[in-house]
Amino acid sequence: MEQAYRAFRVNQDEQGFRTGIEMLQIANLPEGDVTVRVHYSSVNYKDGLASIPEGKIVRSYPITPGIDLAGEVLESSDSRYQPGDLVLCTGYGLGVSQDGGLADVARVPSDWLVRVPEGLTSLETMAIGTAGFTAALSVDRLIANGLTPDSGPVVVLGATGGVGSMAVSILGKLGYHVIAVTGKVHAHEKLRVLGAVEVIDREEAMACGKGPLFKELWAAVVDPVGGAVTGEVLKKIKYGGSVAISGLTGGTKIDTTVFPFILRGVNLLGIDSVLCPMPLRSNLWQRLAGDWKPVTALAEGVTEFPLERVSEALSTVLAGQAVGRQVINLMK
Repeated sequence: MEQAYRAFRVNQDEQGFRTGIEMLQIANLPEGDVTVRVHYSSVNYKDGLASIPEGKIVRSYPITPGIDLAGEVLESSDSRYQPGDLVLCTGYGLGVSQDGGLADVARVPSDWLVRVPEGLTSLETMAIGTAGFTAALSVDRLIANGLTPDSGPVVVLGATGGVGSMAVSILGKLGYHVIAVTGKVHAHEKLRVLGAVEVIDREEAMACGKGPLFKELWAAVVDPVGGAVTGEVLKKIKYGGSVAISGLTGGTKIDTTVFPFILRGVNLLGIDSVLCPMPLRSNLWQRLAGDWKPVTALAEGVTEFPLERVSEALSTVLAGQAVGRQVINLMK
């Protein structure tokens, strides 16, 4: 095994804040019982935050960001994994408290790993990544709370982003009437290809007037955005419907009243992909390899970058300009 590897590093010390690709020694990898040759990683909004000084999610520096990785086991002290096994890792402390996937090699606790399921390639797992896994968690929670294709339209906010585009693809495949919300006029046709039946502007999604409730329009919402739009869409949810919220790109505060909850029985469902229990995590990855596989998103919404261009991908996601998923190819 080679003794040195490339990594995109983020440093903050007496010399200031800086990022760039560095050569590191495998002997200095963090603690963990499985060493992985990373084939692919991906770029999420959280990775963008880790790359800027005001992001406030990194616990200590220096660090290698990358909350997702997929690759081949090089060494393992856990009998569940052998050299050559294909594995993936998303969430936990990866790329936040422990060096992540934006590197040729990573070392992680074996309890964080999932085998790449049959039906998915390593590239496809990272095209799905945390964003697609979060979308699957959102859909799973909505279904568990009674959502069926007969319930009515399902709105997907931030539909051109990672979570949104994957949710449109999954829901469309499962036969739901998907209404995609975006501020990008040029993306309307692409969203229809992904599986949206309707595409509306975010201003239309928020247009509810000044009252605490609006007429009942939607059975459910997949919300990776948060902020002001969440408070407005709650006013339009049908009786007993749900909003699955997983993000904060639109802000961290929600302005709402109790009325959607006490007069219409609306559910606000929090979605956390970081510490999702392993049994559910493994089950959802199996579904993503099977009947929930987001085939339209994988075909239409993936852009590959080499590690040398990771800063470009991070800037794009921070600017809200990413369409679909950005995958970092560590084999180039």
